[in-house]
Amino acid sequence: MISYLRSFITNSPTGLISYADYINAVLYHPDLGYYMKNKQKIGGKGDFITTSNISDIYGRMVAKWFAAICKKNNLEPNFCEIGAGNGRFAYAFLQEWETSFQTPIKYMIVESSPYHLRLQSELLEPHYPIIQVNKLDDLQSFNGMVFSNELFDALPVHVIEKQKGQLYEVMIGMKNDTLYEVNMPLTHPAILSFIEETGFELTNEQRLEVPLLMAGMVEDISRVLKKGIVVTADYGYTKEDWKHPSRRKGSLRGYYQHKMVENVLENPGEMDITSHIHFDWLIKKGEQTGLMFESKLRQDEFLLKAGILKELENHYDPNPFSEVSKRNRAIRSLIMPAGISSFFHLVIQQKGLNDCSLFEA
Repeated sequence: MISYLRSFITNSPTGLISYADYINAVLYHPDLGYYMKNKQKIGGKGDFITTSNISDIYGRMVAKWFAAICKKNNLEPNFCEIGAGNGRFAYAFLQEWETSFQTPIKYMIVESSPYHLRLQSELLEPHYPIIQVNKLDDLQSFNGMVFSNELFDALPVHVIEKQKGQLYEVMIGMKNDTLYEVNMPLTHPAILSFIEETGFELTNEQRLEVPLLMAGMVEDISRVLKKGIVVTADYGYTKEDWKHPSRRKGSLRGYYQHKMVENVLENPGEMDITSHIHFDWLIKKGEQTGLMFESKLRQDEFLLKAGILKELENHYDPNPFSEVSKRNRAIRSLIMPAGISSFFHLVIQQKGLNDCSLFEA
């Protein structure tokens, strides 16, 4: 990866590349990118963990909730997951669907990583028919639901910074195989449009990630979904949240062997890189493309509204290693105030639905 970056940066017109170019290279290069490599990334032997890998209850709850929405809105059971990782969420979802519902479901996965495509096939295809594609444009438009879990946080972002009253874009150079930052006066028209449209006013020495690719992704989702629901599960901030002093340095982080790395120029191609998403921008871009905002809930709030407490087994089992005990602990971990769910929000958008009461009263 270092030799590739050396060539990439040296051959760029200014001898510098943007953070978006860097993140795209180290995460998504077809051969050298972190997500593309044949390397475990999720779970104990990887670099990070997701809700789906804690318990199957998350996938099962979304399956039940989706079934209720389909029934209420006479919606075809077509479910599209973008960025399905190792397939654990899909497996739990499809298990619940097979057990609880008689209607056949069409389960589509959009995945760019050959490694994850293989893991998904190995886990799912012996049991369930699935459709795998590399990008949303490969799908015919459909009615149903588009779901993503920690998708937008992994999109490449530009980085800007304010110094002495002037806005700069933070660029990346390389010398003696060492990557370094350079502040260049901000001239990128799309970034300037983002600042104007959002009304962001950075304070001196404040740094911010700019998610230009988010708009295109939202447009692609709206184009493929004729009618239904879009659920985006991710961590992020509102415009007001970004103003908090603790966020003055931005949110760009790396994760390497379950440890947070503040300098994302370390270990290029060997670690995950994420940033908190702009919820207000996501909602605004959705509404501009026909995806109407319905609600933003913390993940634990969503699970409670979806009926997770009904899943708790009432009887006591003295064996802490039994399936009942393990399931109950997993449920409690997902709804505890300080648990993993408190860090995630679900943004729910709809397109063309008459009955938008998404939860039972």
